[in-house]
Amino acid sequence: MTTSTARNDERSERPLHGILVLDFSQFLSGSLATLRLADMGARVIKIERPGAGDLGRTIYLSDTDVHGENTLFHAINRNKESYAADLKNPSDLDKLRQLIARADVMVQNFRPGVMERLGFGYHKVSQINSRLVYGIVSGYGNAEAWRDRPGQDLLAQARSGIMWLSGNEGDPPTPMALAIADMLAGHNLCEGILACLVRRGVTNRGGLVETSLIEALLDFQFEVLTTHLNDGQRPPRRSAFRNAHAYLAAPYGVYDTANGYLALAMTHLPTLGKLLDLPALQEISNPADGFRRRDEIKQIIAKRLKEHTTEHWLEILNAADIWCAEVLDWPKLCASEAFEQLAMVQTLRDGRGIEVLTTRLPIRLDGGLLTSERLAPRVGQHTETIQREFGL
Repeated sequence: MTTSTARNDERSERPLHGILVLDFSQFLSGSLATLRLADMGARVIKIERPGAGDLGRTIYLSDTDVHGENTLFHAINRNKESYAADLKNPSDLDKLRQLIARADVMVQNFRPGVMERLGFGYHKVSQINSRLVYGIVSGYGNAEAWRDRPGQDLLAQARSGIMWLSGNEGDPPTPMALAIADMLAGHNLCEGILACLVRRGVTNRGGLVETSLIEALLDFQFEVLTTHLNDGQRPPRRSAFRNAHAYLAAPYGVYDTANGYLALAMTHLPTLGKLLDLPALQEISNPADGFRRRDEIKQIIAKRLKEHTTEHWLEILNAADIWCAEVLDWPKLCASEAFEQLAMVQTLRDGRGIEVLTTRLPIRLDGGLLTSERLAPRVGQHTETIQREFGL
């Protein structure tokens, strides 16, 4: 058995094998949803404009590229096929309608109204294929006041309130340094699509799944936003010293040691005081003081932890089952035994000598890992093959 055949046999056992997905999305959110579907066995055909393709091909996270394209694009579009179509060309649009008639899932993240003007909104395509599950990621969902505003990650973070949870009290609004709105919305869309596919298996009826960057961020904050909504809507108050959570008491935070950093989570303060030899903490009898005196207590802990190494404190705290961890940077993480055991890294290849290291799907199925080794396709790489297969 050849390596390619073995790979195909392995993919045929994945739960979404046989599901055909048409991916009209660009950038991150929609592409992440279809990546997850592909990783779980679906066949994903990425619909791209001829020539330039997805705008995400040329937006760089850094100055690192692979074969003239950025590494993120390869990671988030791995194991997909590319079909080039001009959405202003009537002949190309007709071919796409034929593909839609055969598809199980369609995903798009254009600005509201764009796909409707092209005749590819949900109500139109559901007349072509009533079993189609149609997924949309927008910037702001049904928030008409923001409907026409750019649906971009940082801008969604700015409107969501989340920037007032990071950083210390007195700091300016602090964005999370990841494209969390895009990533979370992509995961939410994938979840909704999977639920709709399950329903279709029962009713034979497709459906419309919608989410947005702003809804994903609001849901992400549900724990603390619920508190806010039920305590008189008081604004969250970040700790002025080593803030890690606006609603959690000391010692919750990250502290310097003599040679690094140590994270401390929720811990009984008198117990911690005994372990660290801090009489001031041992005398705390009212748990509410952990929040009321948060900054004062954190500064006491910080001064003590700087006196010895991370290893010294971990030996003491781990023995007492205190919730703590060394703060690792990426080099330390990647060199750790645990990281090796997780086997989170996979190598993408295209058969022409190009390789990209990236993470795998963070799900194990029946005890096995779900990896994908194929790089993102070139623009239109599979157009002719797909046209022959579907008789377009």
